[in-house]
Amino acid sequence: MATDEFTDAIALLKADHRKVEDLFAKFESAKGQRKQQLATQICNELTIHMMLEEEIFYPTVEREIEEDDVAEAYVEHDGCKVLMRDILSQEQAEDDYYDAKVKVLQEEVEHHVKEEEAPSKGIFAQTRQTDIDLVAMRDQMLARKQELMRQAEDGVLPPPEMHVVEG
Repeated sequence: MATDEFTDAIALLKADHRKVEDLFAKFESAKGQRKQQLATQICNELTIHMMLEEEIFYPTVEREIEEDDVAEAYVEHDGCKVLMRDILSQEQAEDDYYDAKVKVLQEEVEHHVKEEEAPSKGIFAQTRQTDIDLVAMRDQMLARKQELMRQAEDGVLPPPEMHVVEG
């Protein structure tokens, strides 16, 4: 994963969005064990992506853009995390709702992506209007992503943690 693959942090995040969209499409036509492998890969990709946004991107941009948009993004992430924990904790064959959970996760992710990537009003568009160094952020995010990908490959990626205080 070379830094020249992505022009800046937003390009990196958008590439993650496209990868997950592709994985969801593959899931829809998969059968048996392959479905579960794809669902696990989707959850790992989303976990890494959310960690990059929550650890690096959102804390940097929330001071510069519409605060409510970032708060809503955190809440949307938490909704996805609930489904991801459920998907990762159950065997496909034992859960009649496995495919439905993955489908609802897909719908939640698509909604979230649409809002982030919305022209002029989305978080990405708002961020482009700031003086934030998106190339330096990209480099920071790539380093963290490589670390998290190694953890995923070793089977030790931490489970998605809720951001919003429950209760």
